[in-house]
Amino acid sequence: MESNAVLLESKSSPINLLNEMHQLRLLGHLCDVTVSVEYQGVRAEFVAHKAVLAATSKFFKEVFLNEKGVDGLRSNVFLNEVQVADFASFLEFVYTAKVEVEEDRVQRMLEIAEKLKCLDLSETCFQLKKQMLESVLLELQNFSESQTSEEASTAQPSASLESKAVAVAEADRTGCPPVPSDSPAGRPSSGASPEAPTTKPKDK
Repeated sequence: MESNAVLLESKSSPINLLNEMHQLRLLGHLCDVTVSVEYQGVRAEFVAHKAVLAATSKFFKEVFLNEKGVDGLRSNVFLNEVQVADFASFLEFVYTAKVEVEEDRVQRMLEIAEKLKCLDLSETCFQLKKQMLESVLLELQNFSESQTSEEASTAQPSASLESKAVAVAEADRTGCPPVPSDSPAGRPSSGASPEAPTTKPKDK
């Protein structure tokens, strides 16, 4: 009698594998490649594992598959025009699937991901840039809405002035001028100019 097949799958194994490889790299154990990075006179060397770099970067995969090195000797790869801090962050990402960088370095990390053909890092940078853009747009929208509400609140007094002007026009049409009595236009007019005497001269 045949028994049914069952699946044995570990959810933690990929994470444990990455963590163990990361610890081996930090300790320099079983590392078989040295990557030399130089940018504007600043140079540094990083030891790593070919298998990890080849699995995460098509650039390194092509380099290692095409090299004709002697077994047992550590390979050397030279990278120029790549900043030391950026490559250190790249290594941390490929060994741990995460890395913390400043916001203004996200674009540089995207550039190094494209240079080294690391799809996972490239997608991660794209997603983060998208979130950052959406956050900025949301802030602009909130600012615009607050400005609109402030303008609406300042426009209310002018609206009441407009209603008063309408009332004045209505009163003027009915013959009741709403002009203050203390203004020159509000004083009663006798039909004569101000220089004319107020009393008629007596007949001689």
